[in-house]
Amino acid sequence: MHFDVFNGDADGIIALLQLRLAKPKSSTLITGVKRDISLVKQVPVARAKSVTVLDISMEKNSEALKQLLAADVDVFYVDHHRTGSVPVSNRLTSILDVDANTCTSLLVNQYLEGKYAHWAVAAAFGDNMTQSAQALANELGLSLPQQEQLKALGIYINYNGYGRSVEDLHFPPQILFKILLEYPNPLILIEDKSSVFYQLEQAYFDDMAKAKAADVIADNQFCQIVELPDQAWARRVSGVYGNELANQNPNKAHAVFTSNSDESFTVSLRAPLNNKQGADEICSQFPTGGGRAGAAGVNQLPAKMITQFVEAVSKYYQ
Repeated sequence: MHFDVFNGDADGIIALLQLRLAKPKSSTLITGVKRDISLVKQVPVARAKSVTVLDISMEKNSEALKQLLAADVDVFYVDHHRTGSVPVSNRLTSILDVDANTCTSLLVNQYLEGKYAHWAVAAAFGDNMTQSAQALANELGLSLPQQEQLKALGIYINYNGYGRSVEDLHFPPQILFKILLEYPNPLILIEDKSSVFYQLEQAYFDDMAKAKAADVIADNQFCQIVELPDQAWARRVSGVYGNELANQNPNKAHAVFTSNSDESFTVSLRAPLNNKQGADEICSQFPTGGGRAGAAGVNQLPAKMITQFVEAVSKYYQ
């Protein structure tokens, strides 16, 4: 049996979308909310013949990956997060690049030699890789209105991936993937006025309107941190709102703290867009933290560590 394991955000979904449009394959899908990244362990080793892993940190899945390779399971792994130690195995084929200006869908686009590049543009926009998305869009000769449409689509798909559990989401990621798989070109999806694009668009604007009233809990020359309540809408916008704040002030780091029921916080950190480094290093200092250079997070930051987190961010970017 083949298993497709992928992040439930825009980058993970669209990376797999490109692969399966180019190379259809019967598979079992394993995914979850964006922060559910320890997904490889869900693959039943005894049943697996081959596995594709997309847009989840190899470092966070190292033990499960080693178990698959030891069982002679073929693994194709594409990612742009922290890798940790990469296993040496003739069963592993990997495309790994932690450059802050790339994402998994762009890596898959290169692998497929641009066969479904319009989808890669949407994914890059969704992952807030704006310059990289624009560069590819310009190569494809896309007009500015078309670029804006793909940007919106990427943002909406990314927005759908955030939540404490799948119940917070408008569409479970595996269902959204199957819906999008019907459209070889995302511009065709957007032309369809009854499509999921418009359902997500309305939900996105409804939730983002509420986020505008977020409390600012720290603001200095190096970073701004806002707090959202323990509500489903807040969990859904935590990542995309962080991206919006980063785009508004590219010289500052930005973090969105979303309250959890246990008095901890889920943290989405964005490095300054003009200095896209260090977010993963900062978040990895804290329990349940990780990510990539430009964007990272902490799943459960204890309230007593808020001051320490603010100091760590400020110190890094001063």
